Amino acid sequence: MRFAPITDRLADLGGAKWEIHVLAKQMLAAGEDLIQLTIGEPDVPTPAALTAAAKAAIDAGRLGYCNGRGETDLLNALAARYSTRTGRTIGTDQIIALPGTQTALYAVMMALASTGDEVLVGDPMYATYEGIVSSTGATVVPVPLRPEHGFRMQAADVAARITPRTRVLFLNSPHNPTGAVLRAEDIAALGALAIQHDLWIVSDEVYEELVFDGTRFASPFDNPDLAERTVVTASISKSHAAPGFRSGWCVGSPAFSARLLPVAETMLFGNQPFIADMTALAVSQPSPVAAGMASRFARRAALIHARLNGVNGLRVHQPEAGMFAVVDIRATGLSGNDFARRLLAEERLAVMPGESFGTSLAGWLRVSLTQKDELIDEACTRIARLAARQLEKAA
Repeated sequence: MRFAPITDRLADLGGAKWEIHVLAKQMLAAGEDLIQLTIGEPDVPTPAALTAAAKAAIDAGRLGYCNGRGETDLLNALAARYSTRTGRTIGTDQIIALPGTQTALYAVMMALASTGDEVLVGDPMYATYEGIVSSTGATVVPVPLRPEHGFRMQAADVAARITPRTRVLFLNSPHNPTGAVLRAEDIAALGALAIQHDLWIVSDEVYEELVFDGTRFASPFDNPDLAERTVVTASISKSHAAPGFRSGWCVGSPAFSARLLPVAETMLFGNQPFIADMTALAVSQPSPVAAGMASRFARRAALIHARLNGVNGLRVHQPEAGMFAVVDIRATGLSGNDFARRLLAEERLAVMPGESFGTSLAGWLRVSLTQKDELIDEACTRIARLAARQLEKAA
């Protein structure tokens, strides 16, 4: 029996990257005591007003089919949100509601890239990006994001990798896993290359509302010169602590959205009305939980830096946003995979190896900031302890 080529392209790009996370969950289910700092699960429940809105919509019978673009109230709320943000009039014909950022990115990339094309993606990158691009038949071209530049994508690195086959520049800011935030001047320089080479810009902005104090969010969609070639994806998963509702969207030009609509309708014809009602409420006002999360995550990132940076050869990059910090453990002589496996086996601490996010983060760890301060502090003790043992062994 034959399978479609997509199954070969994605064969090594699925759950294998999350092996340590899955193993840790199995250990927890078996009753083992460990600290889990693997994924970006919000540290607060979904706001009661949102769950109440979803329940009220269910009770009101909002359980039927939706049109392929999305429910009217949600589209209007998103249009108002992005009109306010950009200072331009954004119409509902520029928006398509989809179940989560992941689905939105998949649909968008299917509309923009195909076999033989190349997509420029920052490395390190979120673990699913390679699969999203490879699904289309296009090739991922990694653009190194360097610690000395704060992990912010540099125009010179992009320019060096553009070829006649390049179709898309894929941005993620605020960035997962490093927490880097592109500046307006970074985006202008990258955008100039996109204009010069007629590239699309896809911007994953799911962490927009989790920017730490002292840093300002910027988007290529907000730049009028780049708006027609930019597609934004986002969701309420992070900003409103609602990952299980799988409610996201994409925003682009009217022409792009018209071309995307049949693709989205083929994948999933419309979103769930009761979830759309809840999401309309969520995006029509400031999140009641985002600021608190950003404050706590910034505090925990500072704690990790204070506890580990310069200790036993470790180096910590301080994030500017998001739910994670990354720790350089290369001085121990171990790979990120090996260090993370030993942390789980010897210290009962689960973190993600940097290798799950690309070659540029080999020899690093990604540590979630979503557990309580005391658990983060204890996690630092365990990381430092393993690093000390490894250095002593190597001496």
